[in-house]
Amino acid sequence: MDGVLPQVYLLSIVAALFLGLGPVVSKRGLASGGTWVSNAVVVLTTRTTLLWIALLAVGDGPLFAGLTPVVAGLFLFGGVLASGVGRLLFFVGVDQVGSSVCNAISNTRPLFAVVLAVVLLGEALSLPMAVGVVVIVGGLVAISTSRGGDIGGWERVDLLVPVTAAVLFAVGNVVRRQGFTVAPVDILPAVTIGETGALAVVLGYAAATGRLRDPLPSRARNYFLVNGVIVSVGLLAVFAALRVGPVVVVDPVTATAPLFTALFAVILLRDVERVTPGLLAGVVLVVGGVVLLTTP
Repeated sequence: MDGVLPQVYLLSIVAALFLGLGPVVSKRGLASGGTWVSNAVVVLTTRTTLLWIALLAVGDGPLFAGLTPVVAGLFLFGGVLASGVGRLLFFVGVDQVGSSVCNAISNTRPLFAVVLAVVLLGEALSLPMAVGVVVIVGGLVAISTSRGGDIGGWERVDLLVPVTAAVLFAVGNVVRRQGFTVAPVDILPAVTIGETGALAVVLGYAAATGRLRDPLPSRARNYFLVNGVIVSVGLLAVFAALRVGPVVVVDPVTATAPLFTALFAVILLRDVERVTPGLLAGVVLVVGGVVLLTTP
């Protein structure tokens, strides 16, 4: 695209690579004796800690300048929905159906964002967007019949977990976008508020259900810690790309993350996941459909 700096593409590819690798590392931690609850707790604790460190390090004025209670509430609510409940369900999905299947399906969130925009906001559905919807649905069908993912097998009903996560990711993003339209707010403090709220919800759930005392082997904990760092780097790469490049470039490129997940699963998860031709075809269709949805 004319006028787009090369580093925008580089940062977006780096983001896709790291966001694609994260679920694979989580799956390895789960296979090492960790649980999806401990996965969520460790990853969110790591991400939130790193965000606060970054916020304190780069801030040159009031940390939350421009954040009124209403705006802060929007980012808090969006974070709880997407990074809290949605991320919990995402890790359940990684545990049940595998990283390659779960990440592909959860990345269909633009599909649900489009549906919400058309149904609730009356926005027009363009031809490329309509084609994208059809392609994504085809990808979901291919994935559901692929016999890929977790080597232990799974039922099609299990796909409802990552689908629900995708819906919550989409709704959370809509709420966050609303926060940015209400007031001019820097991305870092906004995201930090949301992630802090998400961490509080996840810790509250773990404490209320007694899961904070789940045994966590050191090997699994280390994988989850690494995943927290990996995902944080991926998100920072997304933010850095958005600061210097247009969304219409950053979104489609970062949407290729499931392709990296499938590639890393082939290399690193041969003993716990299988990537079948049908699964790979489904991932490609989902990525292609998302690109169509996110490209004007």
